[in-house]
Amino acid sequence: MSNAAHRLLWTVLALLLVAAGGAALAVGSGRLPGGDSRLLGAGPVAWWRVGAPWSALAVALGGVLLALVGGRLLVAGSRVPGRLSGTLAHPGDGGGRTRVACALLTGALERDLLRTPGTRRARVVLTGPVTGPDVWVEVHLAPHAELAVVRDQVDAAVRRFATTVGCRPAHLDVTALLDETGR
Repeated sequence: MSNAAHRLLWTVLALLLVAAGGAALAVGSGRLPGGDSRLLGAGPVAWWRVGAPWSALAVALGGVLLALVGGRLLVAGSRVPGRLSGTLAHPGDGGGRTRVACALLTGALERDLLRTPGTRRARVVLTGPVTGPDVWVEVHLAPHAELAVVRDQVDAAVRRFATTVGCRPAHLDVTALLDETGR
C-alpha cells in the first residue's frame, strides 16, 4: 500500500471516529432523538461516577495522548527516508503531464557520477523551475583522482541528464571535495 493510501486510510478512520464521538455527544446532551437512552451500560457509568473529578481528567489526558500519537504517525507516514521532496513535471503534448520524483532523477545522476574513476561519493540537489532547474552537485574525490578527467565526466553526466530529462539546467554548481578518509 502506498503512502498516499495509508494517509487516506488514516484520514477516513479519523473522520469516522470524530463523527461517532460527535454523534454520541449530541445524543448524550439531548440534541438528537434518543437522548434519554443510555449509550453505556451500568458498569462504565458506575466507574465514571466513582472516579468523579478524576475520571474526566483521565479521559481528557488519554485523548490528548492519542492525538499526539496520531500526529506523530501522520508525520512519520509523510516522510520517506533518503528521498528529496518534490517532483519534476513536464507538460505533455496536451494530453497530460509527466511527473517524476526528484529523488529518482537525482539518484540516477548520482549513480552516473559515481562511475567516474576516483569519485567516492556524489550528492545532487535540484531546485528552481521545471523548465530550467538549478543543479547542485557535490562530489567527494579520492586523493589520486585526476581533476581533468573528473571535470569531463561530470560535464558528460550532466549533459546526459539534461538530455534524459528534456531540459537544460539554468544553473550548474559543482563542488569537488577531497575525501581523505579512505572510505
